[in-house]
Amino acid sequence: MKIIGCDLHTRYQQIAMLDSDTGEVEERRLEHQNGEARAFYAALTGPVRVGIEATGSTPWFERMLRELGHELWIGDAGRMRAMVVRKQKTDTRDAAHALDLLVTNRFPRIWMPSVEERDLRQLVWHRQKLVGMRSAVKNQLHALAMGQGVCRRKQLFTAKGRQELEGLALGPWASYRRQELLQLLDQLEQSLAKLDQAVEQQANREPLAVRLMTHPGVGPVTSLAFVLTIGPADRFPGSRQVVSYLGLNPQEHSSGGRQRLGAISKQGNPMLRWLLVEAGHTAARFDPQLRRLYQRLKFRRGAAVAKVATARKLAVRMYWMLRNPTDYAQLVRMQGSPRGSLVGN
Repeated sequence: MKIIGCDLHTRYQQIAMLDSDTGEVEERRLEHQNGEARAFYAALTGPVRVGIEATGSTPWFERMLRELGHELWIGDAGRMRAMVVRKQKTDTRDAAHALDLLVTNRFPRIWMPSVEERDLRQLVWHRQKLVGMRSAVKNQLHALAMGQGVCRRKQLFTAKGRQELEGLALGPWASYRRQELLQLLDQLEQSLAKLDQAVEQQANREPLAVRLMTHPGVGPVTSLAFVLTIGPADRFPGSRQVVSYLGLNPQEHSSGGRQRLGAISKQGNPMLRWLLVEAGHTAARFDPQLRRLYQRLKFRRGAAVAKVATARKLAVRMYWMLRNPTDYAQLVRMQGSPRGSLVGN
């Protein structure tokens, strides 16, 4: 069997390969553009296992190894770096370190979604990016209106508000800017309408997402994003691990018997964290328990802290709805049961 530790870059990769039959170790650099990397892996015979750090530019490499019949392990980049003691960092050392972790069975392999699930993630991500672009365009239009003494907030984008915006007396370039922004806004609205419809269709096809949508405040976008990001719920031992995975747990620097907690770690998926905050704010209007939590923390710590805490509570609930499995009606009935502590924390 051939075991390969790979330090993957966009234009090239550095590898350290061990042949377990002969004990021979080979180190070399492979270029991507000229086909050297593909030719190297295509020439390998017998079982091959490749280990790399998790990074964003791997889909082509995963597809290539899958076509060639080789096994690919993707490792937790943070944990792999934490296992390095020496301060010297080079591509050669990184590849050799990955190889050592593979050989000694210490490689921190992570779960990877399927190709179809990763493609669905692109749908949700693309929608989220366009929502951000739409917000940026609306903010610029608000600035133009307020510069003329018109402050309508959300009413600026109603039929009456838009008519008032288009009737503002502006200079030549300001008028041109207004026209361009309004055209861009119309295009974004059309694209988002199609994407919203596509997300809703995909969420309705996914039974787990349908179950999550029974919770107040959780719509197709949040439910589908949660299912695609969390993956199999049983891969998490409990809700604390889910909260940590999403970056909703507090930073901690405790020592000498004194506990010091800071803001949330934000180490997880930023899109899903934002969606949970928005969904939690809506859910607090309809769910009595979440509403009490939000109002209590808003009085003591402020609205920002209350929103994040509500999002954390909602994430825990959604996790247990997938893990048990239960819908929202069953979840509410479980609040008074001995298992209520699991779904309520």
